[in-house]
Amino acid sequence: MEIGLGLPISDPACLLEWARRAEECGFGTVAMLDRLAFDNPEPLTALAVLAGATTRIRLQTEVLLGPLRGTALLAKQVATLDRMSGGRFVLGIGIGGREDDHAVAGTPINQRGRMLDKQFGALREIWRGEPYRGAIIGPRLEKAPRILIGGFAPAALKRVAAHADGFICAAPASWAGGLINTVREQWAEAGRAGRPRIVCQVNVAAGPPETIERARRAVAGYYAFTAREGWGEPLSDPGRIAAAVAEYRELGADEVVMYCYGDDPGQVERLAAIVGSIE
Repeated sequence: MEIGLGLPISDPACLLEWARRAEECGFGTVAMLDRLAFDNPEPLTALAVLAGATTRIRLQTEVLLGPLRGTALLAKQVATLDRMSGGRFVLGIGIGGREDDHAVAGTPINQRGRMLDKQFGALREIWRGEPYRGAIIGPRLEKAPRILIGGFAPAALKRVAAHADGFICAAPASWAGGLINTVREQWAEAGRAGRPRIVCQVNVAAGPPETIERARRAVAGYYAFTAREGWGEPLSDPGRIAAAVAEYRELGADEVVMYCYGDDPGQVERLAAIVGSIE
């Protein structure tokens, strides 16, 4: 099982150091979340910069909100990033559930699922070099980037077998198993070869009390829209972090991405040590 790092969003300038350290410490992926009506860096732009600062590590969105973006421009941005990074980009994508994001983008939130479904076929056609609305978009891709779909609703889970290469499960291990099993069953029922890639997420904070407190405040601000106190609370005890990663491994996850909302880059080495202690 591979381990990735979800990068903090509070200070875009520090992300170069995070990505370089993550690659040096052997992490498989650096990932970035996506919001529009929030103080966070735009993930495709940020990952493009990080692609130039690294050589091996994968670059992943978790998850990009597809309906907020025009299909042709999204196809071009993804293809450019994938080509310039040497095929290291992974498109984690979903519909988004925050009303303010869709209001700012001018997209009807009650149609976001249908909009995303239409995007999937168009993206692959564009990447193959086929005309889209009478025009060739480019750059053409010999191989489409891996697509992972994130979500919880039944419709989101069904999209994995229909359109994607795998599933991003941003759920605690205690109830992730049911979601993962559903995705695998639907994959088999659809007659898909092999098995879906499973990527799980866990919020973490490692280090001194001030680092953990900054992470808690950042997580609380990000999830304030839920009005649920403690939602997304990061794990900070090394033993609990190691146990959570081990639980996802038992569920058959191919990768666990540890999301860091605190901006202290020293967490990279601390988390690498914790991961290294897992038997």
